[in-house]
Amino acid sequence: MHSLQILFYISMVVWFFTEILYKNMLKSGKEDKKDKDKSTLSILWLAIPFSIAASVSTSYMTRFPIAEEVWIFYIGEAFILIGIVLRWIIIRSLGKYFTVDVTIKNDHQIKKEGFYKYLRHPSYAFSLLTSLGLGLYLNNWFSLFLAFLPPFFAFLYRIKVEEEALVEKFGDEYLEYRKKTKKLIPFIY
Repeated sequence: MHSLQILFYISMVVWFFTEILYKNMLKSGKEDKKDKDKSTLSILWLAIPFSIAASVSTSYMTRFPIAEEVWIFYIGEAFILIGIVLRWIIIRSLGKYFTVDVTIKNDHQIKKEGFYKYLRHPSYAFSLLTSLGLGLYLNNWFSLFLAFLPPFFAFLYRIKVEEEALVEKFGDEYLEYRKKTKKLIPFIY
């Protein structure tokens, strides 16, 4: 279990630093239409750190286990690592079109291949998988809810704002794409 705890701490540091890097390096440019964000970035930066701090604190203050077996820690850590790695891959695949604030670039295009063939928001889905993994790793029902729900609701708001901007920019093309894909979970939601 000790090596799993070390891996957990390392993955938490990597998660934290990658999100800081994304926030500082992947902002919209001066020529981009930045008026679309409607504070979604600020809401996410409140929801996610709150959820991490609250879920970890709760795991120390209460005992309400999800499972009594050690597999829960491995599943949680696997979700954390998969979420971090796949989010990074998604961000890289979008290239210049990925920004931390809701922005429509002048030459913006709808990405419809790769993960985007099935999900409209795979970056958010994998961020939420990381949050879910944290809750599972902490092995506490209260921690699970605190780790997952605040970011989930923050991402739902962001998705609403982002999709309004995309419909405004692309019209029927985006509406048609939206009919063929799911928001966050392939084939389900």
